[in-house]
Amino acid sequence: MAEFGRPPHEIAVVAGIGCSSRMPFFLSTYGFHAVHGRGLCVATGLKTARPELTVIAVGGDGDALAIGGNHFFHAMRRNVDLTYILMDNQIYGMTKGQTAPTSGHGIRTKSTPHGNPDMPVDPVWVALSSGATYVAQGLSSNPKQVAELVLGGLLHRGMAFINVLSPCVTFHKDVNKDTLKAASSELPAGHDVTSRGAALNVLIEADGSYPLGLIYKDPASKPFDERVASTFNARAESRAVIESLVASYA
Repeated sequence: MAEFGRPPHEIAVVAGIGCSSRMPFFLSTYGFHAVHGRGLCVATGLKTARPELTVIAVGGDGDALAIGGNHFFHAMRRNVDLTYILMDNQIYGMTKGQTAPTSGHGIRTKSTPHGNPDMPVDPVWVALSSGATYVAQGLSSNPKQVAELVLGGLLHRGMAFINVLSPCVTFHKDVNKDTLKAASSELPAGHDVTSRGAALNVLIEADGSYPLGLIYKDPASKPFDERVASTFNARAESRAVIESLVASYA
């Protein structure tokens, strides 16, 4: 945040509900603690009303992809100019260990004592295929890389989505920094980050592993607030035509 360079009063951090959503309380920026799954709604409204602000949204995999799943999809497709950091621990940690959308198939938890029958959601795939124009993934155990990815997202005009694999060592002890690191992979040499097709192929060929780094960035991104502004201009032109027509009958 310091390297980004904007003063705290020009930055707003919006969160939903969950362990990760305590983030606004640890920062000296403006903050908003929304209700469960609604962080992206508030962040979208704030950025649309106050486009001059830098807006950051944070949440966990349950907040983003379960109760907030519908809002996640629409925020991505609208290409809202904000940075969304998802702290993915593959469990409901705040409520002490229930199966979450990104939990692995077969995992036994308090809510799935006989094993999780569902396949996990890949948040990177969902963000990329829904229209996000900056998509990256990192490990919380590698803060240097995560900081670089977040800074890149802050500098990007459009929806910047960073999935941070963040183990919950209290309620999901089978997934830790070592298991996540072993299950991760580097991006292929020569990967074209400006190609959405190449980015999707990376995820397909990963075959369950976690590709790390900047996966996609659209250099021609046109964010939502610019498109909203253009509709206001069109509305003003239409009103001028109508007023001219009315005046001609006066």
